[in-house]
Parts: sequence; structure tokens; C-alpha cells
Amino acid sequence: MFFLLSLMKQSYPEYWPQYFTATIYEWKHLLTDDKHKDIIIDSLKFLVTDKRIELNAFVIMSNHIHLIWQPMFGFTPSDIQSSFMKYTAQQLKRLLIKNDKATLEQFKVDKYDRTYQVWKRKALSVELRTAVVFDQKLEYIHYNPVEAGLCVNPEVYYYSSAKFYNDGVDSFGMLTHFTGN
Repeated sequence: MFFLLSLMKQSYPEYWPQYFTATIYEWKHLLTDDKHKDIIIDSLKFLVTDKRIELNAFVIMSNHIHLIWQPMFGFTPSDIQSSFMKYTAQQLKRLLIKNDKATLEQFKVDKYDRTYQVWKRKALSVELRTAVVFDQKLEYIHYNPVEAGLCVNPEVYYYSSAKFYNDGVDSFGMLTHFTGN
């Protein structure tokens, strides 16, 4: 019986869905280039495929990202966040070294533990414990490009999950509607 209960427990997430916001260092517009946005997409796809997270929503803006993700069994929110931030920073830095050293120099810092800093420290992560708060954050994420004047309707902005919630089309193959588990 104990073995069966432990197997059942493992199929359910241990943590609430998380609203996560990360900002590029000094609010610089590093994510304007689609190749840079694609690094974020590829990293999120990996986290989903590797069953570390369930991704419910996202938007990638020119200088920040918003996500709703839920850590899967065996992964903590802080582990996922730190690996995501570290990996995407390394990939963005590699791309800049290869293609745009002048932009890379804008991210040079005089810190004991790094030469360059891509993400602002202390990203925001908030547990979404109610459907009302979940829906509020989902709407905020999807209307971010509209508020920024990038589009009139949220579902038109490509680097967002708004189209998925509007017409069911998951252009990136990584989204899941939140089921409450």
C-alpha cells in the first residue's frame, strides 16, 4: 500500500504554478532580435520536453519575459529558475560573442563572480494559489505587448501564448492549459 501511495504522489506536482518575471540587466533591449527570443523559446522547450516544467503561458518582450510555469515532481522552483537563467545567459552571451561584440560590451560588469551580466538579479516569482490570481496573471502576460504598443490584439504577437489561449494553436509545441493538478 505504501509503495502504491508513493507512486501516486509522484504523479502530482509538489509546487503551485509560478508567475515568473525576469528582466534583462539595466532594462536593455537585448531581446529585440528574434534569434535572442529563440534562445528563450528553445530553453523553455527543453524544460517542457525534459519534464521539468509544465508551461502554461509566456510572453517575450524586448527587455523582459513573463511566464506561468509549474515545476514537475522532483524539481524545485529555485532550481528551475536558476538553471533557466544561467543557461539562457550563457547562450545569449555566446551569440553576442559570435555576432555582436559591441552589444556584448554593454553587459560588461565589474563583479567578483562574472564578467558579463545578462539578467537582472532577483527575478520575481509568485505562487499562483487561486484561479482568480492565475487568470489575472495570464491576462497581464497576454496584454503586455498590447500595452507596449506592439500589437492591437494579444493573439497577433508571435512570441506569446495568447494565440494558444485564443484559438488553441500552439506554434511552439510546448504549452499546456492549466488543469489544477
